[in-house]
Amino acid sequence: MISDRPKLLLVHAHPDDESITTGGTIARYAAEGAEVTVVTCTLGEEGEIIPPSLDGLGSWASDQLGGYRAGELASACAALGVTRHRYLGGIGRWRDSGMAGTPSAAHPRAFSGGDLDEQAAQLAEILDEVRPQVVVTYDAFGGYGHPDHIRAHEVTMAAAPKAASVERVFHTVSSRDAVTAGLAALRGRSSFRVPEDGELPVTPDETITTVLDVAAHIPAKAAALRAHETQVSVPAPPHLADHFALSNDVAQPITPDEYFVLAHGPAEGAAADLFGGLAK
Repeated sequence: MISDRPKLLLVHAHPDDESITTGGTIARYAAEGAEVTVVTCTLGEEGEIIPPSLDGLGSWASDQLGGYRAGELASACAALGVTRHRYLGGIGRWRDSGMAGTPSAAHPRAFSGGDLDEQAAQLAEILDEVRPQVVVTYDAFGGYGHPDHIRAHEVTMAAAPKAASVERVFHTVSSRDAVTAGLAALRGRSSFRVPEDGELPVTPDETITTVLDVAAHIPAKAAALRAHETQVSVPAPPHLADHFALSNDVAQPITPDEYFVLAHGPAEGAAADLFGGLAK
C-alpha cells in the first residue's frame, strides 16, 4: 500500500547522473510533496574536469575529485529539493570504475567489479529503511554503456522488485524524437558542438511507457546541473537553459519531458505519472 506521502527512490552511478537524467523528475515530485531519496553508488573519482583551475583534483593528480564531487552533489540535491540521500554501502565504499578496459576498472573498490550480492544487499537495506513505492534506475545498457551504470541497473533489478514496499521500477531513458527535436533547435545557436542525429544514445519512442512533464521544473534542473561544475557546462543566463555539455563540449538538449520504460509493476495509470494508478 502507498503511504500518505509518496516515496520515490532513484539509484544513480555517479554524482551528476541524478541531475542529467532525472533532474526534472526529482524536482517535480519533491515540489509535489513526495519524499525523494537519491542513492549514489560512487563518488565519480575518475571523471574528467572542465575548469582548468580544478584539474589538480583529478585521479591523475591529487585524487581528491571524489570528495569535491560529493560537495557538488549536495548542492545539486538542495537545488532539486531532495529530502534524503544515501551512498551505496556508505560514502567511499565503491569507487568510480572508469570506462571498460581502463586501469581504474581493476581498482579493488571499483563498483563494476564489486560483489553483486553484497551491493544488492546494501541497496535492499536502504529500500527496507526508506520503503519507496517507486524506484528508478538505468536500463540494461546503462543509458550509454558505462560499466558503473550497467552495474547500477543490475544491483537495482536484483534488489528492488523483491522489496516489500516497491510497486514499480522504471528505467530512465532518452527519447529519440525529443532528442532529435532538441538538437534541431540548437543548431546554429549553441556555442557547443551540436551532434548529428543518431550520435547520442536514445531509445525508440515506441518502447517508452511513461512521459513525465517536467517543464515547470527546468530552472531547478539547470541549477542542479550548474552545481556539478567539474562535469557539466550550462549556458549562463540570460540564455535559455535548454541544453548542456559535458567535458567533450558536445551539446545535449534539456527536454521539457523526461522519459521512462516501466520494468516492473502495473502499467495502468503510469503513462504520465510514476505513481499514477497506485493505491493510496
